[in-house]
Amino acid sequence: MSYIKEDFTIKDLENISKIKAHTIRIWEKRFNLLAPKRTNTNIRFYSHENLQKLLNVVLLYNNNFKISKIAKMCDEQLIEQSRKLAFQNATNDQAINSFKLSMFQFDKVLFNDSYQKLLHEMTFQEIFKEIFIPFLSDIGLLWQTETLMPAHEHFISNLITQKIQINIEQLKYSIPKTNKTFVLFLPENEVHELGLLYLNYELILRGNQTVYLGKSLPLTNLDYFLKKGKEICFVTSMTIMPHDRKVDKYFKEIDTILKTTNHEFIAIGSKTNLVNPSSFKTKIKLYTTIKDLLEEL
Repeated sequence: MSYIKEDFTIKDLENISKIKAHTIRIWEKRFNLLAPKRTNTNIRFYSHENLQKLLNVVLLYNNNFKISKIAKMCDEQLIEQSRKLAFQNATNDQAINSFKLSMFQFDKVLFNDSYQKLLHEMTFQEIFKEIFIPFLSDIGLLWQTETLMPAHEHFISNLITQKIQINIEQLKYSIPKTNKTFVLFLPENEVHELGLLYLNYELILRGNQTVYLGKSLPLTNLDYFLKKGKEICFVTSMTIMPHDRKVDKYFKEIDTILKTTNHEFIAIGSKTNLVNPSSFKTKIKLYTTIKDLLEEL
């Protein structure tokens, strides 16, 4: 998605807000909550301001505000009330909506305050698994449907990345429980690293030794570790890369690389569903989600 999306369909609004298009239309007709424009063929389309307003409305509506009362608020009151509510009640669905609101409004203060509120009730692990993972899943849907601006995704990803890195720094490093070293990296041109970064945190937390190599790494860069006598487990995450038609080729290359070693390879993500694991001749394991992998570790 190389452009900045400024107009949204009613389906976009449904995807983002989780409010059915039918309900949105009723709110428009009865309460004049939104003011969509129309194409020459009478199809509604909504501005970025409409989207932000709807998210604020949903935040209040999901917290027992009557839609008739919400409709009477001016834009300033609506923003003030929803922001206040977001600060006070950042738990689960409420928190996800708060983070979504902070993303679309580029509101770092709202994000951090919502996060700090959660920390009073939950551990960082619980926040990531119960809040951030569903939230990131929503972002994935918005990205696939071209509802999300790249700037929004970058903004929120950087904020979550900061939280993971802070928690990694706070861990007390101890003597590894095993001789195995986990080497974490993303395939070439893969840039979605939040899941892998969190996995790095979990591995360290469990007493494992890790080497984090980050985004977009060619397989040839693993040569240094392949020649080591230590036991290595390579871990990668596949969100958008490799391209579907190249996934088999990628794993064949990995199979060949590991052939003369005793090292392991773990791949996580939806791309793993495109591969037949029975064809592997080396220690390659596939997991659809990070949660699946963590349950086995």
